[in-house]
Amino acid sequence: MIIPRSHPRYLSLKTREQLVRANRSGIVVPEGLIAHGRGEAFDYILGERTRPSAEKAIEAAAALLLTAEKPVVSVNGNTAALVPSDLVKLARAVGGDVEVNLFHRGSDREKRIARTLRRSGASRVLGVGKKASSRVPGLESMRRKIDPSGIGEADVVFVPLEDGDRASALRRMGKKVIAVDLNPLSRTSRSANVTIVDNVTRALPLLNRQVRRLKRYNKRRLVRIVSGFNNEKNLIMAVKEITSYLDKWNGA
Repeated sequence: MIIPRSHPRYLSLKTREQLVRANRSGIVVPEGLIAHGRGEAFDYILGERTRPSAEKAIEAAAALLLTAEKPVVSVNGNTAALVPSDLVKLARAVGGDVEVNLFHRGSDREKRIARTLRRSGASRVLGVGKKASSRVPGLESMRRKIDPSGIGEADVVFVPLEDGDRASALRRMGKKVIAVDLNPLSRTSRSANVTIVDNVTRALPLLNRQVRRLKRYNKRRLVRIVSGFNNEKNLIMAVKEITSYLDKWNGA
């Protein structure tokens, strides 16, 4: 499908087309298309732009990743379809790994996602097949399967477009969780240490930019950024940004 750049919904339609193609190739499941539609609805009431609360969370996320001993970037089908290069760049920039983690697991799907990540520059991809031999305690979905040398050992896990149950379970394991979620009221948003309320296609390039900027800082300064961030207050700020945007439409 050729989408004219002059179309007022160009970026939205381009994203949908990427996901449809990824669905046909076996990377994205139908449920992932539904999840994207739900997220896009929240993006509408954010005004489809990165808000100050997201910018603040992105800075905290970059600092947390740079202070981590073993950061891991978790990848699902939708993120593999939309931002694979950005995910690989992020993992490389913070000295971490990428790991495939899926709610709807399948050997062929895992391999396709791994190939996508390798084509995007990943030197190794964790969590595929027998590599996902460890389990997240208290989690019954297939997301419980993790790589013992990846998320199993990680102290910080970046989980864009995450399932709330696993975000909570990872926290119970003592791991710090960074999430990207357009819904500030979701379980994922409320469970994470740092939640970026933004579209993943906007958030990832900005996060990579912040990582490059903050790499110049010493560890003490990075720790100060992390300790100064309050996720609950930032989520409240995100909700206020939504209501403020909607208030502009009163009487329109």
